[in-house]
Amino acid sequence: MTLPLLEVSDLTVEFATRNGIVRAIDSISLSVAKGEILGVVGESGSGKSVTSYAVMRILDRAGNILNGHAVYGGMDLATMPETDVAELRGREISMIFQNPRTALNPIRKVGHQIEDVLRAHAQAAGANLRTAAVDALKQVRIANPEQRYHSYPFELSGGMCQRIVIAIALACRPQLLIADEPTTGLDVTTQKAIMDLVVDLAHERNMGALLITHDLGLASAYCDRIVVMQDGKVVDSGATDTLFANPGHPYTERLIRATPRRDSRLSDLLPEPLADAEPNRREATATLADTATGAPLLEVSGLVKTYPTGSASPLSFMDSVKRRLARTEPETFRAVDDIGFTVRAGESIGLVGESGCGKSTTSSMVSRLIDKTEGEIIFDGVDIGAVPAKDFARHRLRSAIQMVFQDPTESLNPRFTAFQSIADPMRRLGGVTSTDEAWSRAEAVARQVGLPANLLTRFPHQLSGGQKARVGIARAIALHPKLLILDEPTSALDVSVQAVVLNLLADLRQEMAISYIFVSHDLNVVRLLCDRVIVMNTGRIVEEGSSEKILSDPKMAYTQSLVAAIPHFRTDAAA
Repeated sequence: MTLPLLEVSDLTVEFATRNGIVRAIDSISLSVAKGEILGVVGESGSGKSVTSYAVMRILDRAGNILNGHAVYGGMDLATMPETDVAELRGREISMIFQNPRTALNPIRKVGHQIEDVLRAHAQAAGANLRTAAVDALKQVRIANPEQRYHSYPFELSGGMCQRIVIAIALACRPQLLIADEPTTGLDVTTQKAIMDLVVDLAHERNMGALLITHDLGLASAYCDRIVVMQDGKVVDSGATDTLFANPGHPYTERLIRATPRRDSRLSDLLPEPLADAEPNRREATATLADTATGAPLLEVSGLVKTYPTGSASPLSFMDSVKRRLARTEPETFRAVDDIGFTVRAGESIGLVGESGCGKSTTSSMVSRLIDKTEGEIIFDGVDIGAVPAKDFARHRLRSAIQMVFQDPTESLNPRFTAFQSIADPMRRLGGVTSTDEAWSRAEAVARQVGLPANLLTRFPHQLSGGQKARVGIARAIALHPKLLILDEPTSALDVSVQAVVLNLLADLRQEMAISYIFVSHDLNVVRLLCDRVIVMNTGRIVEEGSSEKILSDPKMAYTQSLVAAIPHFRTDAAA
């Protein structure tokens, strides 16, 4: 019998906290064979990432491997000296971290960062370092690798940074790759390209891979076997097709139910008692949009946003002087290129496309966070595009257009309690001056979004991801806006929390008759929440129509590629 590449047995990890000892993982066991991709799924706090950190021996000082084994190549990683483990990290065992921008050094060229790993493990030296680094960039399918070698992380897209992180992880040709949420926040085509790359390399090199994810559709599409974790324990495991067809634990069933699929309804995502309570939500919100009459709430026409383009390499002093003397117009890039669309009262539209297509730039112009270059933005009969962004903060319509940002952790002030975050727009724009009134209104809004009143005194770090998302939504609706712009509001959430937040948004839309512009990479979520879809590519609208029509029968090749890249459960794909 062939021995596993990695075998974890009875591994237990504890952390020392101010409130005592916390057991993060409790006697878990799993194994990865050569050429196999093992998926580890579960919600935040289930112990997925701690498991990978324990295997890599990169737990922080508060963490301690209490007992158990993690045997790789006959060596027990859990007990061997740190110096020996350091020799294996990067060379034999590599890791792709969740957020590529935090994993990369922002002030060091990406080519040099690849060289650092090669040099540390004596994989190349001297003139060969640069060649090996460029080869690593080629292997992860980066265009113009010689040019990208000189790029800094801030000059690259999220998908490109993720490829750089993969290139660093694979530079020394490891035998075991641990990928911690490697596609979170990426558009579907980039996600597919990166996962296809990981699978191809695993098969080409006979490399084992541990894929940690909360996206069950992704795990189903790419993993050979699945391990399900809850509260630090393995509660279910098995071959991918078997586990998803016949889950062996109620928790697995709940995760599968909460994952959006092609034929899902919003109520389908909730646990059965909650789903049965409100069976007609989708129909009610559809009726709300269908019966909207009169002039559009928002009318965008000829909208353009240009940015100056930088030179590929720094200009010399003489070249800079020559350019100024010639008085040549600077080269520009059109992030948004002559687009137009409308949004009716009570309507929800989805804005979709790959990273860099202009979605976020468009939403930022509509919300008046940045100025347009050309075009009109008519909101509620007023040309708000004519008002400079810096002045719109004091405009009477500022309170009517609000935004929910992508990452609830980054968008909340860490020094503000939940109450202060919700009350802040009331005080700045709503004329609320007394603390008693602010508390009363904040509590009312908190109830509206399902946030317990006792959490209003907590700071963001004391809240879960779902609770922080509710605070962000509560802050946005505190002034009863007419238009709510949602920028990837659920991309960082677990599927069960995402299900609750999506149903909450549908409820709020029905109760308050709010219009939504929903910016998202997740087309299954767009299908559930939006009446119409606008597809953008390279700053232009390439297709638009009803959600059902666009996502079921797209006409344009670009839209077809987006739809084809959606990860599905294998049973769904076969159907």
